[in-house]
Amino acid sequence: MIKESQIQEMIQEAKEATKKRNFVQSMELIVVFKDIDVKKGFQINEVVQLPQTSSDAAVCVLAGGDMGTKAREAKAAAVVDADELGKLATDKRAARKFINKYDFFLADTQIMPTVGKSLGQLLGPRGKMPTPVPFNAPIETFLQRFKKSIRVRVRGSLSISSKIGDQEMDDSSLAANAMVILRTIEKRLPNGEKNIRDVMIKATMGGIIKGAKRNA
Repeated sequence: MIKESQIQEMIQEAKEATKKRNFVQSMELIVVFKDIDVKKGFQINEVVQLPQTSSDAAVCVLAGGDMGTKAREAKAAAVVDADELGKLATDKRAARKFINKYDFFLADTQIMPTVGKSLGQLLGPRGKMPTPVPFNAPIETFLQRFKKSIRVRVRGSLSISSKIGDQEMDDSSLAANAMVILRTIEKRLPNGEKNIRDVMIKATMGGIIKGAKRNA
C-alpha cells in the first residue's frame, strides 16, 4: 500500500496546484479499484472515525424520553421523537429534505420499528439507516464518535471518493485521515490492496494528483 509520507506529499502538491477561491475547499481521497466484478453486488458502506477533523458531522438522534433529553444536552444536531417521525411519513418531500440535512442517524432501539415504517424506504437507498442505540446506552459516547466520523460508500462502481478534511488542515492530519480510510477500504476488498489500482488526492476545484507512480 502507498505510504503515509507519500500521501502527505500528494496533499501538499494538490494544495499548491489549487487556485485560491473565496471558500475553503475540501480535500478528497479517490481510490480506484481493479479486478472486481461490480455486477456481483460489490459494495462498501462503512462508518470511519477520523483521527483529525475540522468540523463535526451532523448527527440526528431519533429518540424521545431520557435518551432524547441526553442527546440534546450532548449537542446532537437534531433530536426527533416518534410523533415527529409519524408526521414526516406523511410528507415525502419534507422527509427527503430532512434526511439530506444530516450525515448520520442514531435511533433508540425502542422506536426502530417506527423509523423503518416512516423513513426506511428513503434512508435505505441513501445508505443512512440509523445505528441502533440500546436502551440506557450512553448516547453521549455514540454522538462523540459519530461527530468525528465520515461514511465511506460505494456501490456498483470501480472508484470511491471520500472527504478527508479541508485545505486549512495541516498536511499530516489530512494524511492520517486518508490512511485510516484506505485501511478500512482495503479490509473490505476481496483481495485487499491487490484490488487497488491507484490512490489519488484532489481539492474540490483542483486537479487530481495520482499516487500510482510513487508506489511503483
